[in-house]
Amino acid sequence: MLRLSAAVLLSLLALPALAAPVSFDGSWKTQKFSLFSSNTYGFNGGSVSVSSDGSVSLAYRPLPESYWGASSAKWSWSVQEGVPATDLRKKGGDDRNLALYFVFLPEAEAQALKGASVRKLLTNNAARVLVYVWGGAHNRGAVLSSPYLGNRGKTIVLRGSGTGSASENVNLARDYANAFGGGGAALVGLAISGDSDDTDSRIRATISGLNVN
Repeated sequence: MLRLSAAVLLSLLALPALAAPVSFDGSWKTQKFSLFSSNTYGFNGGSVSVSSDGSVSLAYRPLPESYWGASSAKWSWSVQEGVPATDLRKKGGDDRNLALYFVFLPEAEAQALKGASVRKLLTNNAARVLVYVWGGAHNRGAVLSSPYLGNRGKTIVLRGSGTGSASENVNLARDYANAFGGGGAALVGLAISGDSDDTDSRIRATISGLNVN
């Protein structure tokens, strides 16, 4: 019995961590960048639709402590209408179909900033942000400096401009280490956005099945 229990224990330890789903529910709040322009987000539990008509805004949700140690993420997304190819390094000219933000803080700061607004988090010097993007005139895998976040944020291109459907599986720990040189950090929040204001174009897109683990 003792050998059997040990074998069972070893087999359990070998299993990958279970993915924790992130619901697209009422915990997401919209952050406008202009009084006169905003995207429309349709939150539906397992998915969110994004409609952007010459506009830009961001929807954010904090994550509970049970998610802070996440090291990977996966999701599916689709674009029915999108913006033209842009230079994602150019401030004021970086429209993209979809962006998914992963916001990190050192744990001490994470505890102190529980409940803080996304604007306060994104302007905090200790924050680090990985922004996975569908859009731009760049090759898949390109890692770009953020024109808005400076050294605190990196844009990682997963899909260039265009339409279609795709599934993604990203290694947050590896990408964080490559972008910021490593160091422990807690995944404290997520954000999504569509950006069509610079090109005065339209986006119709969906993100679904978001899981972190």
